[in-house]
Amino acid sequence: MNVKITRNAAKVIQQELDKEENKELKLRVLITHSHGDHAHYGLDLDQPGDNDVVVQTDKDIDVIVAKDQPLLDGVKIDYLYGEKEGFIIVNPSKGNHGDH
Repeated sequence: MNVKITRNAAKVIQQELDKEENKELKLRVLITHSHGDHAHYGLDLDQPGDNDVVVQTDKDIDVIVAKDQPLLDGVKIDYLYGEKEGFIIVNPSKGNHGDH
């Protein structure tokens, strides 16, 4: 499994992970819904379970993903500033370049 986090996203995520109430948690990328070969993604803070794998990223943020979800392999997490500030999660390796 492979997960990419941009510098902008890493800064925002790390601020959440550094909060005292989140010290024992990791970032989870999940599929909120899927149809065919396309998925929509979400983020949460969680602890890994038996059906999960923890992926290390180059931003020193460990990410939890479900082992049995191939649409999670290759996700990219970005954070955009501006009028529509927030996270954007896509999977270019699966042909998913954003919500439609």
